[in-house]
Amino acid sequence: MNIFMESTTSIVQIKGIRDGLLATFEEASWEVQRAALMVQINERSAFFQGARLALDVGTQVLKVNDLVELRDWLSDQTITLWAVVSESPTTETTAQLLGLATRISKPRPEEVRPVHEAVSSDTALFVSKTVRSGTRIEYPGTIVIFGDVNPGAEIVAEGNVIVWGRVRGMIHAGAKGDRSAFICALDLSANQLRIAEESSAMLKPQKDPKPEIASINDEGKLQAELWHTGETIIRK
Repeated sequence: MNIFMESTTSIVQIKGIRDGLLATFEEASWEVQRAALMVQINERSAFFQGARLALDVGTQVLKVNDLVELRDWLSDQTITLWAVVSESPTTETTAQLLGLATRISKPRPEEVRPVHEAVSSDTALFVSKTVRSGTRIEYPGTIVIFGDVNPGAEIVAEGNVIVWGRVRGMIHAGAKGDRSAFICALDLSANQLRIAEESSAMLKPQKDPKPEIASINDEGKLQAELWHTGETIIRK
């Protein structure tokens, strides 16, 4: 079992594309491919929460039950299976019968390596674009994003995280244990927030979003409240 788990990354590769995440598989039986995908999702559940997933299964011949079982399991993990790309006419027909797309946009390199377009300073990394699904940004300081953080995106900072936009992905501030770190955004509807070792449940989108700041309160719990400029300066 350990040998199998170590080999899962060679069996399935996950990339960010315009419409979500794309999983591509090496040659193996469907049972092995499916299990490898499940292992990766279980190991990085926070990253995959709320994501839209497409599969490129190559020549694999899949029947309705194969895709239904996987689709239902993914749904239980809050992941939406929206497309299946295949060279097999049988698999393509199966996907179409289930209402799944069979054509997708190709991955764009800038979506999986956005840090090349960022500018860093001594204490902060500035990202002037929307962070798309499938992207992970890590920095040993504060991260400031001028744009949205989409579902399936992951931001990890040892310092604070400030988003001048809407957060729908996963944010982790104080990643090395700094409990004084904070997260603030114009719309804080994240899949998950983490500060140091504290984490929040999935936040529901707001009908009338207001700027919020999340921090660890005096009781040691992660909480979010209205974000005012003066309040942010005091916290910092």
